[in-house]
Amino acid sequence: MYTSTWVAIYLPLFATFFLILSQQNRLKNLAMFKNMKRKGLINMTNEVINKYIGKNCKISTGSFGTTVKGKIIEVKENWIEVQTKNGNELINADYIQSVKIM
Repeated sequence: MYTSTWVAIYLPLFATFFLILSQQNRLKNLAMFKNMKRKGLINMTNEVINKYIGKNCKISTGSFGTTVKGKIIEVKENWIEVQTKNGNELINADYIQSVKIM
């Protein structure tokens, strides 16, 4: 076979293959980002929590984690100190899924 025949037949096939492959990688990365965001694996910034120091809140760390009700006392680095009925508790901000102000 001639070279021009190979180019005419296989070049469009390779081009479509690489276009589909790059689009699949982009969709996979987007789905992974959405999944991480939904699971709460994307870090929460402490600046958001600093606004609620001194207020009563309910902090949840997910469906299988714990729920803490109390007053936010202090926020340092990735740790939040919460005053509850039983005493003070420290919560790692990386695992916080939701904060509800009461």
